[in-house]
Parts: sequence; C-alpha cells; structure tokens
Amino acid sequence: MKIISQTVATLLLLGLTNASSFYPARPPAIPLAVKSPYLNAVQRAGCGNGGYLAGQGQTLGWNGMIRVDNTIYTWMGDPTGAGIQTVTQKHFWYSSTKSVFSMDIGGKVEMTITFLSPITPGDQKRQSLVFSYLEVTVESQDGNPHDVQLYADISAEWVAGDHSSVAQWDFNTTKDGISYHRVYRQTQLLFSETKDQADWGHWFWATKKVDGVTFQSGADKVVHGAFQRNGKLANTKDTHFRPINKDFPVFGFSIDLGTITSPVSTLFTLGLTQEQAILFDGQTGNVPLNSLWKSYFPSETDALSFFYNDFTTANATATALDDKINNDSRIAGGHDYVTITSLSVRQAFGATQLVGNLTKQYLFIKELSSDGNIQTVDVIYPFFPILLYLEPSVVKLMLDPLFENQESGQFPQNYSMHDLGYHWPNATGHTDGEDEWQPLEECGNMIIMTLAYAQRTNDIAYLSMHYKILNQWVQYLIEEALYPAYQMSTDDFAGWLSNQTNLALKGIIGIEAMASIANLTGNAADGARFTNIAHSYIYKWQGLGIAADAKPPHTTLTYGVNDTHGILYNLYSDRLLNLSLVPQSVYEMQSTFYQVVEQKYGVPLDTRHNYTKSDWEMWAAAISSESTRNMLIQDLAKWINETPTNTACTDLYDTRNGDYATEGRDNHFVARPVVGGHFALLALQGETYV
Repeated sequence: MKIISQTVATLLLLGLTNASSFYPARPPAIPLAVKSPYLNAVQRAGCGNGGYLAGQGQTLGWNGMIRVDNTIYTWMGDPTGAGIQTVTQKHFWYSSTKSVFSMDIGGKVEMTITFLSPITPGDQKRQSLVFSYLEVTVESQDGNPHDVQLYADISAEWVAGDHSSVAQWDFNTTKDGISYHRVYRQTQLLFSETKDQADWGHWFWATKKVDGVTFQSGADKVVHGAFQRNGKLANTKDTHFRPINKDFPVFGFSIDLGTITSPVSTLFTLGLTQEQAILFDGQTGNVPLNSLWKSYFPSETDALSFFYNDFTTANATATALDDKINNDSRIAGGHDYVTITSLSVRQAFGATQLVGNLTKQYLFIKELSSDGNIQTVDVIYPFFPILLYLEPSVVKLMLDPLFENQESGQFPQNYSMHDLGYHWPNATGHTDGEDEWQPLEECGNMIIMTLAYAQRTNDIAYLSMHYKILNQWVQYLIEEALYPAYQMSTDDFAGWLSNQTNLALKGIIGIEAMASIANLTGNAADGARFTNIAHSYIYKWQGLGIAADAKPPHTTLTYGVNDTHGILYNLYSDRLLNLSLVPQSVYEMQSTFYQVVEQKYGVPLDTRHNYTKSDWEMWAAAISSESTRNMLIQDLAKWINETPTNTACTDLYDTRNGDYATEGRDNHFVARPVVGGHFALLALQGETYV
C-alpha cells in the first residue's frame, strides 16, 4: 500500500484542520524537504491531500507515529494499522527555510515538528549537501508526566520513480554514532531519471544512536505493527530486496523518550548522495561532473555525519537568513511581500545543484515540471533576482556552463542557445543547433544577466573574457530587435507572434546593456555605436508599441493592435541595470494601466488569456508606483492564501478564480524556480560597483 496517499487524510491536513491557524498564510503546498531537484518533497495543503514529490507529483512514503501513555497517534503520513488516532494540528507557520507544525496530542502532550532545509548560497560547502533536517520536540502540555515513544520512517518510494524497480538497503552506524538506513535502486542508472526521480544515488535516513533508539527495516505492515504493539522496533534487517511496490519496504526508527515533562527533542536527517551528478558538454566534450560535496568530504558517510552534527550552526544560519528576508521584505513591500518571498526561497533553490570541484564550480538548474530542460536561459532569467539579492557571485556559476559550451563551438548558431539539454541531468547541448527557437529572447537575457553580474561583483574581467560572443549576440539583436520576426518569447506556452512589443523592448535594452559592457571593457567605439542604436530604436519603439490614443494609454501586445495589452515586465531590466534608456513616462503609463485591468488575483499576462505569471507580476511591481506595487503584491499574497491549487506554487494561474491555468493547456507549471523572480523588488536594492 502507499505510505503517504494522495487521497487519504493524513497528519498534515491543512485544508481540513479547521482549528489550525496559519502564518503568514495557508500556502497551496508546504515545503518539507526541499534542497535539490531530487530532494524536493512538499505536503499538499489546499485540498488536504498527502505528501508528494514536487514536479510529477509522485507519492513519497514518510510516516510518523507517537505513543503517549500506551495510546498510538499518527503525526505524519498514513501508517498501516487499525484504530490509530491522529494528532490535532493547532498552528502552522513557515519561513524562508522552515516549515513548523504545532500539534496537540489528546490534551496531554504537545509536539513541535520542524522541517528545515538550509539555504546557504554564500557557503558552497553546506549548500552542496543534498540533505534536510526534521526535528521533533515533545513536551507535556497538562503539566503531568507522560510516557512517550516516537516513531518515524521513510519508504523505498524515495529511491526511484518506477516503483517496479528493485530497491536495496542496509543499516549501519558511523564512527561518531549516527545510525542510518541507506536505501537505493539496486540497478543504478547513471544520469537517468523517471518521473522526476533519480535512478541513481543513495538515500540516507538517519538519527543519533542514543539510549532508547531501535531500528527495523521490512514490510510496512510488519514495521508499523511492531511499534504499535511494543512501542519499539526489533533491531532487525529485512534482507529480501524486492520491487518498491511489493510488500512496501520501510525503514524505521523508534525512540523511547521515557517519562517526559519538559521539552525533549529528536533530530532526523534525510538526504541523497550522488558522486556524479551532471553530464556536461563543455570545452572537452561530454564529461561527468561530480557533486560538489565530493570535494569537501572523502565519503558519503562523512558528509552525513557533518550535516547531522552541524544542526546547531545550520539552524542559527537559517534563522538569520529567515530574519533578513523577513525584515527586508517587510520594509520593501509590507507583510504581504513577506508572505510571497518567504514561500519562494526553498522552491527557487530546490531546482538547483552545485557540481564541480574546489577549482571550478557550476550551478545547474532544472526546469521542473514544464519540460525538464537543464540550464534553460529564460528560466534562469526570472530566477536570477534572488541571487542578485542573496549572493550575486553565484550568478557566474549559472552562466559559465552556457558560455563554455557555446564558446567551444558546440552550438552552431549565431544567437544564444535556449538551454543546455532537453532533460536534466544531461547538459549535453545542441550540437545540431536544433534547440527551442527563442533567439531574440535568449540573446537579450544573456547580455542583461552578464552585465548585472558584473555590476554587482565588479568583475570586469568576466565581461572582457566573454566579449566576443556577447558582441556576436548583440549583432543579432541589432538585426532583429526592433521588428521581431514570428517567434516565441519566454512565454512560449502562449504561442508565436511577430512584432511583440515586450520582446522588442528586451532586445533594445539588451543593446544598451551591451553598450555599457563595451564601455567597461575599453571598447568605447562599440559602446558609442550600440548606445546610438539603442536610443534610436527606443524612440521608434514608442511609436510602434504604444496605444497612445487609448484611455488610458498603454503598450500593446503586438505593434499596431491597440486593443491588446500585456505586462511589460521586460522594462524591469532598464531599472535593474540603471540604464535610463526608457523614458519615465513609459513606467508611469504602465503603472497606471495595470490598475485598470486588474482581476481578483492579479493582472493577466496579456489579452490572449486570463492567466498570469507571478514572476512577471513581481517584476512589474518592482518598477511601478507605490499604489500599483502594493496592489500587485496584495493580489499575489491573497492568491497564495486562497488558491484552490494544492501543489508547490504554480507560477501560472487564472487571475479570476486562482486555479491552474487551463486555457489552451493540458499541463500545469509546478515547483518551478522562476519564483526567484519574486525577489525583483529586493534585487533593485543591492549595491552596484560599476
């Protein structure tokens, strides 16, 4: 049977726990263990369903029980066994790194359950570890002593997306006393995934070996039954390796907490180790890249021990980051902005992976749910404001693979590629030049992001290093930007168009950005030429793309079609880069117009549909008047709290009812890293050096 069912009521019944309070909002799904594309587990909230893997929605077995004075309660998942009571959720709150539940157990005992996924973009050693914490604190609620035993497990469903695959496992204890179950796919398939789950690597489920800890692996009914009958496990290992969906194997720990009155805490860790993580077509052809943690730790158990023992530091660091994002967001956009940014952090970084070695590092990013591309330029682009805000130096680690592949002649076109590979984790490029065709979009994105990185880090040498290919891409923009050919923009789901007003603006801003790059690298003649072209184009663009006679005036979706409109999110980069290319009147015009076309949950992306993109709304909010900015932020925060969706945040939803976008679509965007764009307002406040 399934351990955490998507249809069976479980512990985390956020949609059905009427007595529970939520802060700062009741999100559509709650991040539990979110650290990478493969450690990306969330809890459905909106409809009260069970836990699942973000992306394809695979069910993941993660169960918790507690025995108080010989009565069994479930606090996580859907363990086997009859007559088991469930704890009562009193309160839930989330921050940028934590999801915290407060549970009442029969009026006797209170549980505080904390899921912590550390985010440390400035500390590569810690960020490279694909691990997460689960801390459970139990204390008497009525002042009386109570006899308490705690149980938690994971199932083999974590190890592969194909549940007919054979799982294998073992149990051991490290030299420093960390007991762990290690679970993995028996036949390892390197650089392969099924339904967004890795087909290679080892999963670790661990806790400290202390008095009262027992363990057991085996069929779910056997292991769950042992705890329910005895309040402990048998310290036995099931040696019958089998398919994941046959007598569902689980891997449990039980901790006898004894008689408690004051708080007692138990710490678990869950993580994935993969020695090799990405196949990359770089300067020397396709080469496997190691997970970066391999450069810091001699073995996977050394990495496990470090992570487990690092909890005090990790928790303090996480709290400091939570406080920073909370305070900065509140000052910039109020409580509603805190609701948005704090929910976005783990989702954004949960699509990334650090690889390489101590000499050369890369940050790869997966386009989760929409198609699985790796290093998609127009996914990196909306993601990168969160890096500009938290750690601008990391932007280089995202751009480097794209530059390295194309500068080594692996991509035959004269414009920037769309992505580095059709599907994660294979960044094997497009030597045939047949990637998804968004040439104007990606040329503009690469130039803009490269300049933004250099401005925030003062890395002028990086601009000089890549000047040749940047100059190649700007030549494409000069030829194509003012009158865009029939093509897609980043909003490819909305369809092809020619003469797209917003897309043209990106290209023109890209030309002006290249003028800055030229000037910074000593290419003054190029700089003068590029800026003259950009200013000439922006003057013409205003005549082509603005419905000046409309009431109120606004930019159009396509040139000359004055009854169309859209969110002019590409205007943001003009402000981000301090170019002052676009007249202030355009900013003010759009800011006024957005208020006219507002729906219940925001402003539609354009006139073709009623759906919107949350990342682009926040880009628009960042450069709008205070009243329009507040409107857009309030609408998105309201959507988070009221949406009927129940997955990791979709960035594409219907502005009328808050549900998934369904117009002309048969799939949903889920758990995508583009929510890093929700930090657009905070990214504007970073220090620039050039």
